Amino acid sequence: MKITRIESLTFERLPRLLLVRVHTDAGLIGLGETYDKVPGAQGALHGTLAPILLGNDPRDIERLWHFCFDNILYHGYAGAELRALSAVEMALWDILGKSLNAPVYKLLGGAVRPSVSTYNTCIGHPPVDDYSRWHQDAGELARELAAEGITGVKIWPFDRFSVESFGQSIRPEQIEAGLEPVRQIRQAMGTDFRIGIECHFRWNRAAMEQICYALEPYNIYFVEDPLRAVTPAEIKRLSQATRIPIVGSETLLSRFQIRDWIVEGATQVVMTDLAWTGGIAETKRIAALAEAFGIPLVLHNAGGPITHMASLHVAANIRNLFELETVRAFYRTYFQELTDVQVQVQNGHVPLPPDRPGLGVELLPQVWERDDLRVAVSEGEGRAVGIREMGDSWSRPDIRL
Repeated sequence: MKITRIESLTFERLPRLLLVRVHTDAGLIGLGETYDKVPGAQGALHGTLAPILLGNDPRDIERLWHFCFDNILYHGYAGAELRALSAVEMALWDILGKSLNAPVYKLLGGAVRPSVSTYNTCIGHPPVDDYSRWHQDAGELARELAAEGITGVKIWPFDRFSVESFGQSIRPEQIEAGLEPVRQIRQAMGTDFRIGIECHFRWNRAAMEQICYALEPYNIYFVEDPLRAVTPAEIKRLSQATRIPIVGSETLLSRFQIRDWIVEGATQVVMTDLAWTGGIAETKRIAALAEAFGIPLVLHNAGGPITHMASLHVAANIRNLFELETVRAFYRTYFQELTDVQVQVQNGHVPLPPDRPGLGVELLPQVWERDDLRVAVSEGEGRAVGIREMGDSWSRPDIRL
């Protein structure tokens, strides 16, 4: 089996989304995805990765991943390139599952749990505007979510106050205002409803210690990315100064960046995003590394339907899962416009992936009729057929892209 064509799909009305289709001479097509900063990832996909993937056997996932990773490593851990590789790697697993008539999670070793625990990140996408709702009345939103089986949320009530001081200080009245949606949820739902606080690395440690101290009476589930991930020592000090578990960080890419974070015990919970960090197998390796240190893993999952399904397969399989993030505003809207993915949350959990080959997701026919669809294509013989490692790359400028 050979890779014959690699396509990327973008949508003007969904500017954060990049879908990938990997075609084979056997007629199998694998789906992958990454999201955010789409122009860079799309350029890396067609300019750097596709030329060295075309013509190779798509089932050689490990070999192809390392060959591509060695190529992009010349420029560090390369955000755009690694996001593109993540999307391709998902598609290769989809092809492998389809070729063996097996779901991806079974190829990973099977499920270790009957369903997957999840919380709702309160982003908005019309007409489901959970972002505005938690600003208006977070308690009312929590009651609605609970009625649908959702038992936890993630919100970011302090971010707006970081603008004035560049995150260097926060005033008492700002802390009080940031606590208001937390109070509303607690008054509406009691202490069992889980509340995660996202901070988007907007603050320094002094400000974050004040915020965490103010949050402690409210039984907060976690605080995510309080400081920039490049300051693990400061983050560890914050972790030691509060009873609230600290989560981080989706901004660390591949096991090689996350390794020191885990070894140094920067946070009590690790987070990664398989659409950014290298794909399905790399996420499983990160989970295994974290498990060796007794640390659970959150799967950041704020992208599209293919990222969701790939994340669900990994979440079903890894033993040290903390939570799988989901976004109601996405799976109730554009997921259903693009794919056959159906997300149902019951008692704070989503079911295991359907017993379908590969990732268990297909594009709907109407995708090809959208007036905002743009398709880019790479095809041909490929430049690295049969080459197993980079070696002396200067002797092969045709594959050092």
